[in-house]
Amino acid sequence: MQENNNDNDFSIFWIILIIFTVILGCRTFVYFQQEPIKTSDAALYVKPEINAKKECSLTKNSRVKVLKHKYNWIYVKTDKDKYGWMGTWMINPNYHNQINKLSEATIVIDAGHGGEDSGALSTQGKEEKTYTLRYAKQLAEKLRKAGARVYMTRDSNQTVSLSKRPELAEKVHANAFISFHFDSSPQDNTASGFTTYYYHKNNGSFRLAKDINSQLTSLGIDNRGVDFGNFLVLRDNSQPAVLLESGYINSDRDFSMISDSGYQNQVTSDVVKGLKLYFAGKNENAIIANDPN
Repeated sequence: MQENNNDNDFSIFWIILIIFTVILGCRTFVYFQQEPIKTSDAALYVKPEINAKKECSLTKNSRVKVLKHKYNWIYVKTDKDKYGWMGTWMINPNYHNQINKLSEATIVIDAGHGGEDSGALSTQGKEEKTYTLRYAKQLAEKLRKAGARVYMTRDSNQTVSLSKRPELAEKVHANAFISFHFDSSPQDNTASGFTTYYYHKNNGSFRLAKDINSQLTSLGIDNRGVDFGNFLVLRDNSQPAVLLESGYINSDRDFSMISDSGYQNQVTSDVVKGLKLYFAGKNENAIIANDPN
């Protein structure tokens, strides 16, 4: 009789041990599926959008389980069973969604000048700011149709400071920043062509410039290539950023193209193609005016 009781006690012990091991294993599995939050500004939002309503703040070193992602945002479940969206950068500065196609990307488009700043003038007094906005709005429309999330530094004839333009790219953690401009030479009708500028070599800007420039092949004016440009909107921008000088506005020949809807459509379509190349990680040849390698 004593021997049977010992056997029963032994069986109960093993059952309890197995149950404890299973529970511990499940909790360990769940724990390692979660991401620890390493920033102090993490929060849950109702939508994957920087200006969306904030539901609650999340404490540093708490953990979340990633359920899905969209653009630079992730939908998570917290360790307190709350659900919501948060920016990937809120996990830690090195946490990123893999962006492999245009429809997953967040892009900032900058229409140069605007408002009180007319930009350069054509020989007939036409203002650069008018055409940068036309090109920017058309590109935004095409990118949105392709599924990208698009922000514009301006969408009307308004004054926007230079510093606010890269600040927007930083705020939304843009995957690409495209700035439209038109060049001008010291004397009218002495220069022609378009140039693709970058500033930072190692943050993706140089490759973005090459990929976009490689698609600008049938515009009817000279491709002056990819070149280094010390412009504030590029220099103060840690996101991949390029500035497109899409012709000389004070060249009558170039301006006849710049003001032509067909040329505008070709430029914006070619930029879309270049962005698709960039996000696909493919490499194509471009004209390099100033190769940093």
